[in-house]
Amino acid sequence: MPRTKNTQGALYMAASMAGFACSDALSKSVISVMNAGEIIFIRGLFTSIIVYLLARHMGALRSWKVILQPMIALRIACEAIAAGTYITALGMMPIANASAIQQAVPLAVTLGAALFLKEPIGWRRCAAIIVGFIGVLIIVRPDPQGFTTAALLSIACMFVTVARDLATRCISKDVPSLMVTVCTAVSISIFGALLTEPLGGWQPVSLTSFSHILLASVLVLIGYQATILAMRTGEISFVAPFRYVSLIWSALLGLLFFGEVPDVWTFIGAAIVIASGIYTFYRERKRQAAQPIAQESEPRVPA
Repeated sequence: MPRTKNTQGALYMAASMAGFACSDALSKSVISVMNAGEIIFIRGLFTSIIVYLLARHMGALRSWKVILQPMIALRIACEAIAAGTYITALGMMPIANASAIQQAVPLAVTLGAALFLKEPIGWRRCAAIIVGFIGVLIIVRPDPQGFTTAALLSIACMFVTVARDLATRCISKDVPSLMVTVCTAVSISIFGALLTEPLGGWQPVSLTSFSHILLASVLVLIGYQATILAMRTGEISFVAPFRYVSLIWSALLGLLFFGEVPDVWTFIGAAIVIASGIYTFYRERKRQAAQPIAQESEPRVPA
């Protein structure tokens, strides 16, 4: 069965969420002995080296002047702020909670795409995304005590992530995705270096911490590249809901490595989110199948 661009975009997004979730778990494992700026710097440095060599090998390098393009510059700024706010929040709250707050991103991205990029979206897909968001609320079950500094940082991360994704969609197709990733990784590494001193200064790095950050760097690279490909391949309104896959990864990682045991409400909420994603996929498939029929039914104008 041939894949549509939206199907490809959804697969890229799912891979991206797996990479980021695993990277977040590795970062959380060392944040008690290193500050967020140091983690961002080291992780970004390794990622920059890896992606630069990969881009050079594949002939994807371009002039560094591409960073001056408004949408690329905006994407980089948003990515840097998102990394800083999220990793800081990650050290102050469970990984499942931090991830759950980010699940509001697809709804906000879809709204942004409809308002600013004029992407079409039917009421059924809108309803499916809203139902998915309700599922997230069931998982989080927010109360007045939930609005902590960590939660506010995570919410700030959510907003800049939306701006990042919309900016990615607007980047010129002439700029290879790998070049965008190179610019992003280098910029985030510099941002982390600038944050290190204000957040407490440099801390000694053990071999275990070093190996965790190195692996996190590889996973961040996978996440960066897959996110860019997802945003540039399919419609945002279709691709964005597949961020919900990160809920599954976060729950598993929290259980295996941090002893976080999901309760029955978490499973119910996750089931609703997954069902929402499946229904969204079904509606897209049905819409794609209906297009040729609609075109064939149009009256022909005599030449």
